[in-house]
Amino acid sequence: MNAPIDISTVTLKTERLILRPWRETDLQDLYDYASVDGVGQMAGWTPHKNQEESRQILEHFIEGKHVFALEHQGKVIGSLGIEEYNEEHYPELADVSGREIGYVLSEDYWGQGLMPEAVKAVIRYLFDTVKLDFILVGHFDWNRQSARVIEKCGFQYIKSCPYETRYGTVENSEESILYRSHYTE
Repeated sequence: MNAPIDISTVTLKTERLILRPWRETDLQDLYDYASVDGVGQMAGWTPHKNQEESRQILEHFIEGKHVFALEHQGKVIGSLGIEEYNEEHYPELADVSGREIGYVLSEDYWGQGLMPEAVKAVIRYLFDTVKLDFILVGHFDWNRQSARVIEKCGFQYIKSCPYETRYGTVENSEESILYRSHYTE
């Protein structure tokens, strides 16, 4: 079952990143990476057309209280959301608590190991503080970069599921899981 999440007062620090709640002052940073062609498509959404679109997403992040801003050297370079998973796809998880994570990173920072660093910090938080029993994560079968993050963080493949993108296509999502009982740092 989906566990309640509220990260509005949570800040996590890693060697190179600060994971924190979004602020209204992050609008320009969000637009800077979310408007780049090729970034959003990796997560199922189209590039932001203007700052107003980014403002609406930013308000959603702030109000939803479940998406971290990834700050690197004073600039927000991505996000990591602790999302509700589709419980219909996972009836076997009905008696345990969990969530699904999703993430996006500015193209300027790809290949530097920042996303595995952020994901590992959120895994620790969700297992050690929130006490979730499991965490799910998915990636489009063609997205090798996300597949590598998932592998580096210890998730295990469980199944493929259809995923409807925000731009009207249906992609094959490779779903993976990490159980707290199997988690080692």
